[in-house]
Amino acid sequence: MIPAKGYAAQNAESNLAPWTFERRNVGAHDVQIEILYCGVCHTDYHLIKDEWFPGLFPMVPGHEITGRVIAVGTHVNKFSIGDAAGVGVMVDSCRHCENCDNGQEQFCQDGGVLTYNNLDREGQPAYGGYSNTIVVHELYVHLISEKLDLAAVAPLLCAGITTYSPLRKWKVGKGHKLAIVGLGGLGHLGVKFGLAFGAEVTVLSTSESKREDAKALGAHNFVVTRDPEEASTVTGSFDFILDTVAADHDIAPYLAMLRTNGTYINVGMPAKPLDVSAFTLASGNKTVAGSGAGGMPETQEMLDLCAEHNIVSDIELIDIKDINAAFERMLKGDVRYRFVIDMSTL
Repeated sequence: MIPAKGYAAQNAESNLAPWTFERRNVGAHDVQIEILYCGVCHTDYHLIKDEWFPGLFPMVPGHEITGRVIAVGTHVNKFSIGDAAGVGVMVDSCRHCENCDNGQEQFCQDGGVLTYNNLDREGQPAYGGYSNTIVVHELYVHLISEKLDLAAVAPLLCAGITTYSPLRKWKVGKGHKLAIVGLGGLGHLGVKFGLAFGAEVTVLSTSESKREDAKALGAHNFVVTRDPEEASTVTGSFDFILDTVAADHDIAPYLAMLRTNGTYINVGMPAKPLDVSAFTLASGNKTVAGSGAGGMPETQEMLDLCAEHNIVSDIELIDIKDINAAFERMLKGDVRYRFVIDMSTL
């Protein structure tokens, strides 16, 4: 076994604190990565606090992992020592079901293995990226272009693919009006991808303070949704709305902003069920959709496009010792736009 160290929550009531554990030895098809950076996702907080479902403790969170390959198995042919590499929201799947065969391993019908708070296929706990190293089968590791800043790439492995995937699925592009709800870790990447695909992008926010931020990112328009008069100007306006807000909120006002045959896409994962009026949907042939992270091929496609267009996350780099304070700031929206842990501070 390989000695490892990281930060873990011992239970849902405890803060993250230093913890030592072990990783499996490098198998024939495995890649070992020295973790250099790990993004901080809202999901990390939800899971360590048991807000969605009971967790597996001790829990080492983190599924936005970038670093360098330091060891490869004897049958690995995709990676070499020294390569820049990343790991996202999952580290294994059955590899033979319909979804795995179609490159949608995130929906593995035989039980995919999430990067943390999950049991691997041998029944052992999976530990995430708030640590110094990780061992993963090469099929679930991504190559990262040397053109990109590894720290700023880290959030692409979750926030990036979560916004990229639905925009690709719905073929959002030139001639479409796209609204992004929320200008946070997911939302600012939704803006960047929407612009890269050629859509007219509007940011919908409850906060006037985000107006200049949206403009700086290149958004064409900005609407304060708490201002009834301003919000009324975009009634029936959008072909697509990508809602990135993780907090519980009413989506009815956004459905009213869709054009006939428009699509509302939820990626923010609020804890409470969405309240949707059947009459609202029927009155305009509107669609309510959800989307999770992408599969392995699509995630690599996204990373390659990011290298081509120089798209990365806007980040604030932090020391691991400051992670609990960073969670508090994240919950207040006090970050532009994603915390990333410098794992050299571990």
